[in-house]
Order: sequence, then structure tokens, then C-alpha cells
Amino acid sequence: MEPSAGPEAAPPSAGYGIEHELRTALGARRIAGVDEVGRGAWAGPVVVCAAVTDLSPPPELPGRGGRTVRLTDSKLLSAAHREAFAEVLPGWLTAYAFGSSAPEEIDEVGMTEALRRAAVRALEALPEPPDAVILDGKHDYIGPASGGCRWRVRCEIKADQRSVTVAAASVLAKVHRDRLMAVLDAQFPGYGFADGAGYPSPAHQKALEESGPTPHHRLSWSYMDELPRWRHLKKHRDPLAGEGQLSLL
Repeated sequence: MEPSAGPEAAPPSAGYGIEHELRTALGARRIAGVDEVGRGAWAGPVVVCAAVTDLSPPPELPGRGGRTVRLTDSKLLSAAHREAFAEVLPGWLTAYAFGSSAPEEIDEVGMTEALRRAAVRALEALPEPPDAVILDGKHDYIGPASGGCRWRVRCEIKADQRSVTVAAASVLAKVHRDRLMAVLDAQFPGYGFADGAGYPSPAHQKALEESGPTPHHRLSWSYMDELPRWRHLKKHRDPLAGEGQLSLL
């Protein structure tokens, strides 16, 4: 399960430094922040959000002891603060959109290509194409595999903590996927999808051993090798598919 800061934590707040650099260097006016969630989960989709702001000050939340909770990486916010931000961000953002890749697609093409497809779907769903994209992390999974990327992509490590647009995408992607997994939890109780979001929690691993994978599990993944009763269900991807896969971490 992805770590999350407690309500007393004071994580660093995101700013617009990267966005202003892109405006100066590239003349980009419409900048999309892109972040993903669910890359390392055993079940559920990988979800990407693309968010665009007008570079105005982002919403803030009241915290304990009179402190202010500012927008940052979703993993550094409490679940309550993520939910609260997810309620106000849609009305503040200039635009946002989601893209996803289902477990079947991940099994077929591998995670790197699945991430690219999900990101492209999110960017194409924006009402207007961005002039530039800020992508969280050091790997450009949008450009190299696309055979001619339509967007100028800038990769930035910890962009979800440094960039307002990426932080907004991070929060919306996390909350959106968590809600999807809560629906699956009601359909498949016992796997801990609501609490663990498809990551390998003890409850999840126990349910897999006893009941096997659901239709929402990634069946090409190595955890299937540790399930003797269900190993016959493992899917084997074409070795030519998904070359250059990224680390899940």
C-alpha cells in the first residue's frame, strides 16, 4: 500500500517554479501536469491524471492548530485532506482529465506501454491540447514509445511535491483510483481493495491464496508464481511486447 502522511505532518507545498521556467524557455502558456497512480498494485487499473491551471494560487485547507494544509504530493497528505482537495480542485483547475489502462491491457503490453496509453488518453481528453507537459519522475513514458510525441514533455523528479499542476494531478488521480477500488471492494470482499487499493497487503495476499485472483488482477505478474493453486491462470506476455519496461518503484 502506498504510504501516507498523518494529519500532523507538514509536507512541503508545491509551487510554480517549473511552470514559469517552461513559459520562459518554451513560451508555453497551457501547461499540463501529469501523474499516475497504481503502477505497483497487483489489482486494478493504472490511472493517469492530466491537470491544467491558470497559475493562480492553489486552494488551501484548514489544518489542526490553526495551520494551513497546502497542495502537495498526494502520498504526503492524509486521506481526509486528499478527499477535501479532490472536492475543490475541479472547480479551481482550468481543465483536468483521466486516462487509465485496465489489468488486461497491462498484461498484454506491459506497464510502460500501459502507462503511455493511459497518459495519452488523459492528455487527449483535455478540452485543449497543452503546449507542454510536466511529468513526475525521471522517465518519459509518454514520448519515446509514441513514435513521435505530440507534446513537449519535461520530466522532473518529485514534481508532485514541486509543481502545483502535478500535485493537483497526483491528488485527483489517487482519489479517483481509490474510489474505483472501493467499488471493487464491494464486489470482491476480502481482498482489502478499499483499504489497500490493490497493493499487496496481508489481507490481499491471504485472499489470493485462498480464493485466487479476481478478474481485476494483473495475471502476468510474478506474484502469480507464489500461488501454487492458481499458477495455471498466469498470463505470459509476448516477449517482444513492452520492451524497455520501467521499474515499478
